[in-house]
Amino acid sequence: MKRVALGVLAWLLAASPVAPLGAQQALAGVRGEMLKQIDDAASKLTQLAQAIPQDKYGWRPGAGVRSISEVLLHVAGANYLLPTFTGVKSPVEVNESMATSMTDRTQVMDFMRRSFDHVRGALRALPDADLDKAATIFGQQSTNRDAYLTAVSHAHEHLGQLIAYARMNGIVPPWSQQRGQ
Repeated sequence: MKRVALGVLAWLLAASPVAPLGAQQALAGVRGEMLKQIDDAASKLTQLAQAIPQDKYGWRPGAGVRSISEVLLHVAGANYLLPTFTGVKSPVEVNESMATSMTDRTQVMDFMRRSFDHVRGALRALPDADLDKAATIFGQQSTNRDAYLTAVSHAHEHLGQLIAYARMNGIVPPWSQQRGQ
């Protein structure tokens, strides 16, 4: 019985995907949980951005409402902005005009990907002991933890928005297609 169990374990380990060289070890605790949620939002936003055709990137549900590309760039801008409240320098200047400055799907997706890499890196570099340090977020006293929780909730908020946009344009999110929804 022991031999069978060891054989099954060996088979499972051999069949498991191997992490790429240089992959960082998963974090435990609240930072690990936040990274998991950021990864989920990043994956789904990327899948959705890829599924939406270039000619729909300028689509908006009504006047005065962000277009598809503007929503994606808004998420990316926040990914660069929110870590600055914890003392992390942004590698790009974040401003309101950035959401309308790019409409090419490839450029938008690349900018968004880099923004998620940035927020992940900033969160990974933040020591657990610094999670409860004071931070001022949009003029309100809070904590470093709150800045990253805001990044998580913000990405998911706009993922929901883009799911609605996609479905209004007859596009089923790729992860829903896999389940037949």
